[in-house]
Amino acid sequence: MHKRLFIPGPVDVLPQVLEQMTRPMIGHRTKDASALQGSIADKMRKLMFTENEILLSTSSGSGLMEGAVRSCTARKAAVFSIGAFGDRWYKMAVSNGVPADLFESELGQPTTAEQVEAALSTGAYDLITITHNETATGIANNLEELAPVIARYPDVVFCVDSVSSLGGHKIEADRLGIDILITSTQKCLGLPPGLAICSISEKAVKRAEQVPNRGLYFDLLELYKFVKTKPYQYPSTPALSLMYALDYQLDRIMEEGMEQRFARHSKMAGIVQDWARTNFALFGNPDYLSQTVTCIDNVSGVSVSALNGKLADFNYMISGGYGKIKDRTFRIAHMADTTPEQITELLATIDKVLPELKA
Repeated sequence: MHKRLFIPGPVDVLPQVLEQMTRPMIGHRTKDASALQGSIADKMRKLMFTENEILLSTSSGSGLMEGAVRSCTARKAAVFSIGAFGDRWYKMAVSNGVPADLFESELGQPTTAEQVEAALSTGAYDLITITHNETATGIANNLEELAPVIARYPDVVFCVDSVSSLGGHKIEADRLGIDILITSTQKCLGLPPGLAICSISEKAVKRAEQVPNRGLYFDLLELYKFVKTKPYQYPSTPALSLMYALDYQLDRIMEEGMEQRFARHSKMAGIVQDWARTNFALFGNPDYLSQTVTCIDNVSGVSVSALNGKLADFNYMISGGYGKIKDRTFRIAHMADTTPEQITELLATIDKVLPELKA
C-alpha cells in the first residue's frame, strides 16, 4: 500500500501528472521537442516572475547549483548558509576549485542583511549564493530584506536556491534582482525527481563568458547558447518524459492561480505551526518560518521512527530531522498538491497515536 508522503521531497505526484510520463517518445532534436521545451520556459517565466531565459537540466537541483557557482564566479563566491543545503553549495564550490568563503548563520536563524553587507562591502566577491528555504531547519530567508543590499553591488551575480520553495512561496526574480533562480521538480512543483530548472540573466551570461573552466554538463553558458541558437535544444539528451509532465503540471498551476497556490501553502504552514506549538515546539526563528516545511523541536522526546511506524498503519510518512539537528527535530512537509484538509487529517492521526508513544 502506498504511503502518502509528508516529507520535504520527493512528494506525492497526482495520477494524471504521472500519466503524462507514459506518452510516446519523440526525437529530442525535433521541432516537437523544441516546442515542448519552449512551452515550459514560457510558463516557468510566469511562475518565476521573470523575463530572463529559462534553462532545463536533466539532474537534481544540485546540478544547476554547482553549475551556477562554477560557471559564474570569476574571482570569489560568498556562500551564505542557514543549514545543510547552504553548506552543500559551499562544498560544491570548493570541490570544483572555485574560490569561496562560507558565511554561516546559527541553525534556526536566517541570513541577515547585515551579514550580507559586511561581506560584499569588502569588494572581495563577485557572486553570492543564498538558500531561500532550508528544509533541514524549516527556515526561509526573507529575500525582500536581502535583495536591496545585494542591489548596491551591481557587479555581484545573485544566485538563489529555491529548490524547496518555488511554487510554494512567491519569488519575484526580476523585481528582486535575482540573476540565477534555481529549482527542481520533486518538491513544490509536484513532479517526480530528475529535472532542474533555472532562470538566468544577461549579467550572469556575460560573467560566464569571462570564466575559463566552467565544466561541461553543467556549463550554464553552454546550455544558454543551445537554447538561444537551436532554439530550445540542449547539448545532451533531455528527460522528455519529465518535460511532458512538467508542461502539464504548469498548466494545472496556472489554472489554480499562482496567488491562490501561494495562499494554500501559507494556510497549510499555519495549520502545522499551530499544531506544533500546542504539542511540541517550533524549531528556529518564528519570524522566518517556511511555507513548505515545518521543522518541529521534539521537546517531548518521542521516537520519530516509532511514530512513523504507527503512521505507516494509516499509510502516512513524515520526516525525521536532518544534519546537525537530526536527533533533536522532525519535519512535516506541506507542499505541491497537498491540501489543508489532508494536512488536518494527518495531524489528527498523529494526535491519535501520540498518547501510546508518550506512555
